[in-house]
Amino acid sequence: MTEPLSDVAAHYLRPGTLQLREQPPLSLYVHLPWCLKKCPYCDFNSHAVRAAPPAEHTLVRAAPQGRQPSAPEANAAAAVPEARYVEALVADLDASLPLVWGRPIVSVFIGGGTPSLFSPEAIERLLSAIRARLPLIPDCEVTLEANPGTFERDRFAAYRAAGVTRLSIGVQSFNDAALQALGRVHDRAQAIAAVEEAARAFDTFNLDLMYALPQQTLAALDEDLATALAFAPPHLSVYHLTIEPNTYFAKHPPALPEDDLAYAMLDRITERTAAAGLERYEVSAYARRGHRCVHNQNYWQFGDYLGIGAGAHGKLSFPHRIVRQVRWREPERYLERALAGAPIAQAEEVARADLPFEFMLNALRLREGFDFARYTARTGLPLSTLEPQLAEAERRGWIERDLQGLHPTERGFDFLSDLQALFLP
Repeated sequence: MTEPLSDVAAHYLRPGTLQLREQPPLSLYVHLPWCLKKCPYCDFNSHAVRAAPPAEHTLVRAAPQGRQPSAPEANAAAAVPEARYVEALVADLDASLPLVWGRPIVSVFIGGGTPSLFSPEAIERLLSAIRARLPLIPDCEVTLEANPGTFERDRFAAYRAAGVTRLSIGVQSFNDAALQALGRVHDRAQAIAAVEEAARAFDTFNLDLMYALPQQTLAALDEDLATALAFAPPHLSVYHLTIEPNTYFAKHPPALPEDDLAYAMLDRITERTAAAGLERYEVSAYARRGHRCVHNQNYWQFGDYLGIGAGAHGKLSFPHRIVRQVRWREPERYLERALAGAPIAQAEEVARADLPFEFMLNALRLREGFDFARYTARTGLPLSTLEPQLAEAERRGWIERDLQGLHPTERGFDFLSDLQALFLP
């Protein structure tokens, strides 16, 4: 896309087939694409860092009393072109302002990759630039993803001081053998130290865990859960390890637990989290009261999000259409194009026929489901566009509904992919 985004905004405001009475809440997603190394299961736009360019400065700065970063960690952090990348992100945001001008931001999520490879100083510069350009609501949730392999003492507190309000830690497991099988760069001791530091620095934080890991037993899962829950995390995300296309595991599949064992593991997760006071409010998310993830809820409720950074996706609503955007994927290409004021590689309207599936793909992940008024408001479509599929889902016992809305049943949660597939165009 080479035309000015102000012209693009005018183009998007022209008459069309949808009638959206109001714009949904708007979030900001910021993608930082570098990692210490690529995990074998990961299909995100992440890139292992290489040799450090001489013009960039080292990013890992351990406090004297903290864990000193290993040589690979320090070298990798030094390879991230953080100053130039932050400059590109700000240029990307500047170019995008005509599309979101005046809309309040309900959440900011800095994801990756491994955002904690960036220094707290760089994150502070980024957040300051964002606040200068966008109206963040009071107490706006600002999440940063962090990995224990980039942890050192007082670093998390420095992120808090920089303006981050919520940390999401990619622990995945506390078992050294499982971590090695997953290709993670940290061990159990580093994971525990990172969670302890996060609990000291943040009022709310999230732990990412995975289950159905290579050779994992139910007893091993129990140990992971016991360790995680001992920290009384305000939020826990637990994901089934899946083999994604175009990953190392897709080419060299590991031996994973049988489906019956994986289902038993999920039952154990649901049981243990509930006993610990965590509510399962989304298919993979568990939270204490007041600690649900605002940013992810906005996704699941079919809200809007502006995505900036290499490979970032976005969804923006206009009075007569909904548009999806994708930024340039390769970091160097993104840097070049964003700094030239042309960060968007692809933008297209969501077809009217695709909107029911797009909405239901997200909304059915929520335990509480959705109000029918939200479907009409967020898609511009009448409820009748869902009726045949809703009747079939109800017949199969996958949903319950009343005059106001619907929610998935326990059986619907168990067969979520099949439930969502009913709404494919």
